[in-house]
Amino acid sequence: MRLRRKPRDPAGAAGNRPTATVRSRRRRVLYATLGSAAATAVVAAFCVNAALDTPGPGGAQTKLARWGHCHGLGSVVSLVDNAHQDSTSVDVSCNAAALGIRPNPLGPSGKPTPTPTVPPIPLHAPVQPLVSPAQSGEGVFSALVKEKGQPVIQSALVRPDGYDVGFPAGIVWMKQHALRFDLHPGVSEPGGSWPVPSTIAPGERTDLVAAYNGGFKVSNGDSHGGFYLDGRTIGYLRDGAASEVFHRDGSLTVGVWNEDVRMAPDVVGVRQCLVPLVRDGRITGDVYNGGTGTWGFDDGGNPAVARSGVGVDRNGDIVYVGGRLLTVQSLATLLQRAGAVTAMMLDINLSWPSFISYDATKNPHDPVPRNLVNFVRAATRYYDYSSRDFVAVYARP
Repeated sequence: MRLRRKPRDPAGAAGNRPTATVRSRRRRVLYATLGSAAATAVVAAFCVNAALDTPGPGGAQTKLARWGHCHGLGSVVSLVDNAHQDSTSVDVSCNAAALGIRPNPLGPSGKPTPTPTVPPIPLHAPVQPLVSPAQSGEGVFSALVKEKGQPVIQSALVRPDGYDVGFPAGIVWMKQHALRFDLHPGVSEPGGSWPVPSTIAPGERTDLVAAYNGGFKVSNGDSHGGFYLDGRTIGYLRDGAASEVFHRDGSLTVGVWNEDVRMAPDVVGVRQCLVPLVRDGRITGDVYNGGTGTWGFDDGGNPAVARSGVGVDRNGDIVYVGGRLLTVQSLATLLQRAGAVTAMMLDINLSWPSFISYDATKNPHDPVPRNLVNFVRAATRYYDYSSRDFVAVYARP
């Protein structure tokens, strides 16, 4: 018996065929997928191009590998990288790659490349003493104050003559870029009221490393010059006067007023005193020819008394000399031998010269003061109110 085929059901066939709505939906999905793929390709091309343009070491392969690591494609990069084991290693630090910097690259030996450091400050060359033959260690510099292991202030001692061996002169060298210099007025010199205190107050002692005396009296004209601080002048700033000039950035220079140095917007302080001891690296004629009218009255009329002076060397670093028994000539000679190209006298006579260093080892906010040599005033003198102006020296942060 023959079986008859069942005729196709047109309605059922139509039911298995996609409707116009389904076909439309599928087309939209297809177009969206193609559009997304195209957009992804455009973005990828843009990112790859940006990766290739990124500054920094390495060729195209290295830069693409770095980009892949930074965008979650590390497994793909590793797969490709396995085929190039002998090629240059890839730095995968994303932030560093963006800057073209390798934060801790390895050298050929496999050891980290050392981080660049600030060049060490060498000890100052020895100063030729005033007395010959020199004693062992005389005129040789050693660290007086260290900051971060660097000898930012150094000192040496020499004899003023062959007899007064108990009264050495101290020579100090100060590294300008590591320090800040602040001018303070005294209670009576130069006189008047100032916003700057006449002492180094307890709250102002952090980073304090040194302090030293000012110059002759301004109030009675002994200094032959003026005193300027924070926009106010006592006396007058005289042309040709030897001058310490303090700048807003904390730097200090020494020069002849309106010749080497002058008023400028960044000048916050000027301390004038007499005429130069050293000029252009040479001791001036006034050192040998000047009398009391040039260099002031000495205690008891003695040529060798307590004296002090300050200067600047050819690198801009600061030199100070002070002692109990110095003549004008020996003071100038030591400043010159210590490298000063311009130098001036500061205060003289027993009560006034002093250079004090501060040791912050035990308490960085209240360092211990120490006299450079056997000055008669206590090392704590600038922790008290000072009758005369002085300079405080701080380590820069």
